[in-house]
Amino acid sequence: MIPHAWFESLTPSPAALPARARLASSAPELPLDGDWRFRFAERADGPADFAAPAFDDSGWDTLAVPAHWQLAGYGAPAYTNVDYPFPLDPPRVPTANPTGDYRRSFAVPAHWPGGRTWLRFDGADSAARVWLNGAEVGTTTGSRLPTEFDVTGLLVPGTNVLAVRVVQWSSGSYLEDQDMWWLSGLFRGVSLVSRPSADALDDVWVRAEYDHRTGTGILLVSAQSPATVEIPELGLDAQVGQVVHIPNIEPWSDEHPRLYDVVVSTGTETVTVRTGFRTVAIEDGVLTVNGRRVLFRGVNRHEFHPDRGRAVTGDDMLADVLLMKRHNVNAVRTSHYPPHPRFLELCDEYGLWVVDECDLETHGFWHHDWSGNPADDPRFEALCVDRMRRMVERDKNHPSVVLWSLGNESGAGRNLAAMAAWARARDTGRPLLYERDWTCRDVDVYSRMYLTHAEVDAIGRHAEEPLPDPVLDARRRAMPFIHVEYAHAMGNGPGGLAEYQALYERYPRCQGGFVWEWIDHGLRTRTADGRPFYAYGGDFGEELHDGNFVADGLLFPDRTPSPGLLDLKKAVEPVRIALVDGLTITNRYADRGLDHLRFLWTLEDDGAEVAAGALAAVAAAPGGTVDVELPDLPKTAGEAFLTVRAVLAEDTPWAPAGHEVAWAQFPVGAPVVSPRPSPAAAPVVEDGSIRIGPATFDARDGRLVRLGALAVDGPALQVWRPLTDNDRGAHGEALEPRWRAAGLHRLTARVDEVCAGPAGLVVRTRVAAAASVAGLHVRYTWSGIGDDSVRLVVDVTPDGPWDVPLPMLGLVLALPGSLTEVEWFGRGPGEAYPDTGLATRVGRFTASVARMQTPYVYPQENGRRAEVRWASVTERSGAGLRVAGSAPFGLTVRPWPAAALDAATHPTDLAPDGRTWLTLDAGHNGIGSASCGPGPLPRYLLPAAPARLELTLTAL
Repeated sequence: MIPHAWFESLTPSPAALPARARLASSAPELPLDGDWRFRFAERADGPADFAAPAFDDSGWDTLAVPAHWQLAGYGAPAYTNVDYPFPLDPPRVPTANPTGDYRRSFAVPAHWPGGRTWLRFDGADSAARVWLNGAEVGTTTGSRLPTEFDVTGLLVPGTNVLAVRVVQWSSGSYLEDQDMWWLSGLFRGVSLVSRPSADALDDVWVRAEYDHRTGTGILLVSAQSPATVEIPELGLDAQVGQVVHIPNIEPWSDEHPRLYDVVVSTGTETVTVRTGFRTVAIEDGVLTVNGRRVLFRGVNRHEFHPDRGRAVTGDDMLADVLLMKRHNVNAVRTSHYPPHPRFLELCDEYGLWVVDECDLETHGFWHHDWSGNPADDPRFEALCVDRMRRMVERDKNHPSVVLWSLGNESGAGRNLAAMAAWARARDTGRPLLYERDWTCRDVDVYSRMYLTHAEVDAIGRHAEEPLPDPVLDARRRAMPFIHVEYAHAMGNGPGGLAEYQALYERYPRCQGGFVWEWIDHGLRTRTADGRPFYAYGGDFGEELHDGNFVADGLLFPDRTPSPGLLDLKKAVEPVRIALVDGLTITNRYADRGLDHLRFLWTLEDDGAEVAAGALAAVAAAPGGTVDVELPDLPKTAGEAFLTVRAVLAEDTPWAPAGHEVAWAQFPVGAPVVSPRPSPAAAPVVEDGSIRIGPATFDARDGRLVRLGALAVDGPALQVWRPLTDNDRGAHGEALEPRWRAAGLHRLTARVDEVCAGPAGLVVRTRVAAAASVAGLHVRYTWSGIGDDSVRLVVDVTPDGPWDVPLPMLGLVLALPGSLTEVEWFGRGPGEAYPDTGLATRVGRFTASVARMQTPYVYPQENGRRAEVRWASVTERSGAGLRVAGSAPFGLTVRPWPAAALDAATHPTDLAPDGRTWLTLDAGHNGIGSASCGPGPLPRYLLPAAPARLELTLTAL
């Protein structure tokens, strides 16, 4: 048998230096990022002659570091969620093992100090073999963790040549089956690090705790060399190893990310660590920081950019942090690997709680009942513990990191226990979390994924399903609960956010959760004719893939917030504004008042602003509620709404003054109901048509064909909607199969009556599917109103047995494509469905038809505006159609029919067909989160029940 190759080793890199913290040191570093010479091969067993300094690489290509070679045209990206893209035979990997050979020449600067020099790789996917000046340095494993080598004796004056062979598959790949693109290469930085030969600070650990009872900070700095410890702004002078109590310290939290510079110096080297004083504890079954219960308003964040994959830049990371803060997100789970170290620095600086997750996932063994699972294979223990060690040592100085996670979706096993034991022995200041072993044998926090609201409620009441072992059961029931993944943000949705948040706020044990996930992983590419789009699984010819399941984020790939992120911001807002008997404001912050906010109000009458102002300063302690006096509001004649907004009073590091943090809107005046106008003259029947006022109908089937000068086709009953990812329910409660079994995607209509009488036109139809006895009786009643309007009443009555909710219930009309402008009075400016649209408020809005569309990576139902009172669809000149309802209705306007949207798999499949498609609905089914999780709550299902739409159509 061919012996195992170097990349199939099951021991940590023998030449690698001990793991240590990432430190800002006075000792210089030399970045080696930039353009490297690069050669791609389909196998890893090629000769290593390229490591020789004299090797001629002039015929090689150039590839940037950091980068992934697949995104530069070598091989292709591949996406799987669960399955490994190679046979399972650990630790062996395929002989066809794509490989990248790298070469980089550099000179050590003249000012480079004597002593030691280390070579650091911050991320090499999946394993690398390294040579310097022809001598082998060592190997790396653990893609998302740093590896350092001592290369002091290998450096030469003048030109040095660094050669690296990176393989796509290794034994480590069995531990890296995360839900993401398989991408390879040197995707994080490479650098030389100078290390003094004496009195060096190779590793420093700053432990800064906070006693919330006394306001005292407790500081202990550890290092392997005697050194002084200073905090200049506090005038503190101490020594390494000395416990120092500091009175009147300002603690660190997500709301007050107060950092102090701790300067550690030996005289030879100085290291500065930015630290925050905070103490993490579990007290009476509740996770606390600085004595206060933590409520995670979190997201799961993969590192991603649509052009660079996981080779993210500092600007990318800062953009993520700012977007999180601006959308009321206060926590990040680093799914499912430690992030770039710069991201944690930003979390420290701007204030985000972090669950730091080890680079471990073996999800593909789930398909085989976890047989052979590396997380339980003693051969993999050293690799698993090594990954935990390297994460903890690298990130131990970050105050933002409050929980360690052992990994993700790796079943249960002895190696997880070994990782937990090592972490507990090393760091007693942070609890442990791991979701997939529901016994919680090795952790301090109970966590689960994608539970229903009812299941979360039961956990909050300590009434979850018991474990067979009563000791473990009692231990788990005493733990805090974190919903480590919930509300799968794939495509349109997720629904149910407000209901989840209510549970987290109701039960002290339920301490929030992390929405899956932060960003769509769509890779920017182009069609054959050059049109850009975002690719997902299968778009690169993968034999095994999981389609668009990789596009499940709150941000679109270009970091534009989706409607889901706007809803999350509203659901978790830290200030609650209510109007019952009077105006009340509740402070949901954990440890700050409301003095940083201004409260502004606006009064609108039928969508037009009639008054505005600011409330007096609002003071409320954390968790407190105060009554606030409203100003005297002017009288209104139409439908009036009062909107109260909490905005930043001053600039902050993450948003400017005026940034909206929270808001609420209240109806404060109903419109005067005008008497219904008398019908116009009776219908006129001639030449195969029926005319009522400005409307012309086809006498054969009662279709409206013209309204004034406007060509119209419809209306027709619409029940099917373009399926959402949540309707398809790849890993949840799918509705699509039930809808298709009922034939709702293939309904046909029968015209039973077209009757023109003195009061108007009545059209009766029955809509049903072939082979089904269930149907819908639809009665259209038309009457004229004056010279330019017509009234339509649509009554829908179910016929036969209905045991499935309807996707939607509405009317669709085809209008001329020249009608490209939309104005409406209703909720906006974005889309809303029964269990989404938390971020929308009632007002008067305008948009083009193109901007009414939400550009999901996988096309699906989108763009509905809810609770619309009236809407106009016009040409730019203003000519067109106005629709008003006797009760609010749903509005969707598209440049293509619903069937085209339903058939599309990429936005580039869609093109305007020359008509504008107007849908007016009486209701939609909820959205839910069934792409991975529960479907809509029962109250958001749309039953087949009698329904009515009363509309007035006016030619403009």
